[in-house]
Amino acid sequence: MSTKARNRIDQLTREIRDHQFKYYVLDQPTITDSQFDLLLRELSDLESKHPELRADDSPTLNVGGGFETSFQQHDHLEKMMSLDNVFDDDELSTWFDRTEKETPVNEWLCELKVDGLAINLLYENGVLTRALTRGNGVTGEDVTLNVKTIKNLPHVLVGKNFPSLIEVRGEVFFPLEAFAQLNESLEELGKPLFANPRNGAAGSLRQKDPRVTAQRPLSVVVHGIGACEGATFNSQSAAYEALKGWGLPTSERYRVVSSRKEVTEFIANYEKHRHDIEHEIDGVVIKVNQIEQQVVLGFTSRAPKWAIAFKYPPEEVTTRLLDIKVSVGRTGRVTPFAFMEPVKVAGSTVTNATLHNAQEVIRKGILIGDVVVIRKAGDVIPEVLGPVIEKRTGSEKPFVMPTKCPDCGSELRAISEGDIDIRCPNTQYCPAQLRERIYYIGSRAALDIDVLGFESAQALLSDKIIEDESDLFDLTAEKLSNSDFFQKKDGKAAANAEKLLAALEQAKTRPLWRTLVALSIRHVGPTAAQSLATAFGSIDAIASASTDDLAQVDGVGSTIADSLVEWFGQEWHRQIIEKWKKAGVTMVHQQGQLAPQTLAGLTFVVTGGLIDFTRDSIAEVIAAHGGKSSSSVSKKTDYVLVGADPGSKLAKAQELGVPIIDESQFKKLLAKG
Repeated sequence: MSTKARNRIDQLTREIRDHQFKYYVLDQPTITDSQFDLLLRELSDLESKHPELRADDSPTLNVGGGFETSFQQHDHLEKMMSLDNVFDDDELSTWFDRTEKETPVNEWLCELKVDGLAINLLYENGVLTRALTRGNGVTGEDVTLNVKTIKNLPHVLVGKNFPSLIEVRGEVFFPLEAFAQLNESLEELGKPLFANPRNGAAGSLRQKDPRVTAQRPLSVVVHGIGACEGATFNSQSAAYEALKGWGLPTSERYRVVSSRKEVTEFIANYEKHRHDIEHEIDGVVIKVNQIEQQVVLGFTSRAPKWAIAFKYPPEEVTTRLLDIKVSVGRTGRVTPFAFMEPVKVAGSTVTNATLHNAQEVIRKGILIGDVVVIRKAGDVIPEVLGPVIEKRTGSEKPFVMPTKCPDCGSELRAISEGDIDIRCPNTQYCPAQLRERIYYIGSRAALDIDVLGFESAQALLSDKIIEDESDLFDLTAEKLSNSDFFQKKDGKAAANAEKLLAALEQAKTRPLWRTLVALSIRHVGPTAAQSLATAFGSIDAIASASTDDLAQVDGVGSTIADSLVEWFGQEWHRQIIEKWKKAGVTMVHQQGQLAPQTLAGLTFVVTGGLIDFTRDSIAEVIAAHGGKSSSSVSKKTDYVLVGADPGSKLAKAQELGVPIIDESQFKKLLAKG
């Protein structure tokens, strides 16, 4: 009986801890409270009858929410190797020669080298029991609880043919879009930023409280196998298909090729399209595909001889830092930026780069006059990484943060205790803040108003067409005729005036959450705005809500709640609301006005530029009509919508046989389903 009881206690303990994790950490319970109580009661009864079987950490002895990662160290069952690198075609050719001298190779597997954090996942009888960082290759840190918060990673393998034990190697990464949003929120809160997505992934995975990790949208891709009992594979690609069949997240971008030329073509293609991918890559990994040949080639002390990483040139360059200036943002935050000798990086010439805040300048040890290293990935704003100290001449000088606003002369100060940023308190009249707020109203993130760009915002203010954002929706053709910017002789500006007025009319119909974002309330981004609009239903209800009521809304919390109460407490802010309301701007959440669900159940991937949709608006349209947008093409994708200058997603769709449609075909689908 004791053996049967022991097995049942072990089973109940695992099941209860799993449900506690889903409830307390993931906030995604899969059983009711009463069902959970029955499991806990059964365990308690068994332990009462067999007290010698009660574990010190039994769920009956501990509060359910006590989850904390201790980063204890454990050995990998099989050593977690690194990879050797090559940096050009000649070095790659030498590796090919050396490999083929040992064994004839007729298949190579090429895959992207994800720039993330290496992870080792142990599944026993199909259940994820442990996750370790690489560590020194022999021993890693236990981050199991944190890894279990990653949404695309299964806790239990699917199917019937998975091995009794398997170590799965992979990479934890931060999707670029999510990483940019995280850093933006950290910057707005005055907290230190992550230098890059890899650091963001590592920092998020090494949180002691897994609930913090659960709030970070990490992802994982698997690409290798360590120890394995109960399964064998004849090729690397067959192993990948098996992993995919067991529900593990494998890459859709690997390719098996039969010649060196195809390998170099794969490398060249992804170097050209590396910024079309949802995560950062720093090269391509080439592996001998056949396992039998891998065994012949073997390992060095640190890396397999049958695999190599071709590393792309780093997107970092050096240039001279001529000066450090400051800019004033729409919420008054004063941000230093680097003014540099022009330099080409990642395909474009840049002269300015962000420095985030004065503390970052000090932390990085940057002096005016330094030769500095800057980095720019894709469309991301260039960033100064640090100085090249050995190139200093002694003429460099430290940066001193100004004490007065460069645009209005107000004394700069920290707005709240613990805020590492200093701000201009002249929120209503500071020309820089006013210009930036109006410019932001026209951005895709807010009301998406065509023609309302930086120059338009500047012209509206400098020509005194408007005093502040409250006048924006009262613009007329007559008022715009008083601005040279909108009345140039070539007629182009006059056409812009007509476009602006038409776009302003269209912007009035945007949903309430976009109106909230457009008001530049500190900390209120799209996620919080949508939650507020749904919870309260109108701008008036939000304005009159208490701090406690606001803080209870999912995705809001106390910091945003305080900011909302402070913002609506200003008389001139309420005047903006009233003038916009009179002009017909949406101030009520349109619940119940459901668009026809013509795209229900369909998944779309969009690549290239569209004529009648922005990247944000196409995602909204798809969601409103019941569809889903995805950033990567897979066999589960229903349609790939292709616009001008499509990226590598088009080739992937063609490779997988996913239906490809253009904008006109999408509109027909939207109308008729």
